[in-house]
Amino acid sequence: MSDNIPFEIQAEIFKRLPVISLIQIRSVCKAWKFLIDSDDFIKNYSGQMQYLLARVSLNTHHLVNTLRNSYIIGSSHGLLCLYGDYQEGHDGPLSGTGRVVLWNPSVRKAVAVAVPNVADRRIYETGLGFGVCRETNDPKILKITHINMWGHRESVTCIPWQVEVFPLSTGAWRSPYSSNLPRNSIEFDYDNTVVIDGMIYWLATDRITADGGFQSYSNLIISFDMTSEEFIEVNLPDSLAHQSIDGLSIYKLRESLVVLERDVEANNLVFRVWAMEGVVPKSFTKLFAINIPDNVSEVYVTGFRKTGEPIIDSLPCYPEWTGSLAVYEPYSKSISSLGIDGRDFSHYVYSYIESLLLL
Repeated sequence: MSDNIPFEIQAEIFKRLPVISLIQIRSVCKAWKFLIDSDDFIKNYSGQMQYLLARVSLNTHHLVNTLRNSYIIGSSHGLLCLYGDYQEGHDGPLSGTGRVVLWNPSVRKAVAVAVPNVADRRIYETGLGFGVCRETNDPKILKITHINMWGHRESVTCIPWQVEVFPLSTGAWRSPYSSNLPRNSIEFDYDNTVVIDGMIYWLATDRITADGGFQSYSNLIISFDMTSEEFIEVNLPDSLAHQSIDGLSIYKLRESLVVLERDVEANNLVFRVWAMEGVVPKSFTKLFAINIPDNVSEVYVTGFRKTGEPIIDSLPCYPEWTGSLAVYEPYSKSISSLGIDGRDFSHYVYSYIESLLLL
């Protein structure tokens, strides 16, 4: 690049380049490498491209390959957070310690974090979350340990909730800034987790025991702010709060949280999409419904495209599909294949924006 172009203008041009180009030009001169590697540039860089990741198997970075029985905790700021049992070597024994791997596919870098004291689920259960602090751009891992069985909550005398945070910048587990923990009656659904703009969201159930031992259930959303490190309760509309949580799931649609309600109308499967809006209190608005043809027996919504259309997986495959993943167009109610094949319900779809974190 010409020396006649001011360095500030060069920096603005670099911010508009894809990661693969930035990796290449880092080796051109020390000044460019220093700029691209700086905390300020990394914090303010946001890739132009968004991807949908369909996961059947992950076999790439060597740290990812050390995980056994692994699964994705979440995706944020260009990082994938995976958790699994740690195995030393291809044929080595399992270590007995859990491990998180933070992986940036764009820069091909990964970091491993040991997760100690993972509960065995007999009495206690451990859940994990992942996000990036909005203010510092610091990736954080959240570990929640709580009493697993509802009946044990009255008999176990120790603390029902134990919460720890691992900021990557410090490399150590610690207590969160805020001391407010979820109420004892709350049960998390760790299979329903979404990360949006420095907030982790879970579907949860509030079990309320009235006089006489009668229990009532109310669904809600629990969020965790990665900046203030506090839990917040979000109430759902009555129609969603007082039904089985098995019929609900949450997703990221663009930069908003949506709740998917599974129902049956006239013997046909239908999914209603509700968007969370507002600041405090939150409100929910029904956006559209996904009407599934009667010749499709099982459908799983895996996520949404950045343009808003749902991505669906089906069993058995719709006859004209060439692959098992397809796009549902809400307004025309048409289904078109993405041409991505795999085992039934083996896909995990995440929105992804390139970043320079872990560089």
